[in-house]
Amino acid sequence: MKQFAFHAKIHGKVQGVGFRYYTVQEAKKTGVYGWVKNIENGDVEVWAEGSQKNIDSFLKWLYRGPAGARVSSIEKDDIPVQGFKEFNIEY
Repeated sequence: MKQFAFHAKIHGKVQGVGFRYYTVQEAKKTGVYGWVKNIENGDVEVWAEGSQKNIDSFLKWLYRGPAGARVSSIEKDDIPVQGFKEFNIEY
């Protein structure tokens, strides 16, 4: 199955609300691999890859985020697949 990947910066109230933890849970649920991390400016950064269907589902969730988060916008770029085998929090 063809794999797709994207890199995104999620803007809004996305730190201090469990965004990274819930992003890992959603990635595992949707079959997406990569990582998530907080950025010093208050945004969250995501690198994700998987099938188009899984990526679309995961991205739809990112626009909502977990309860308590308020996503104002997402900057997204398509990127080459790296072959991640899991989804983790990066520090």
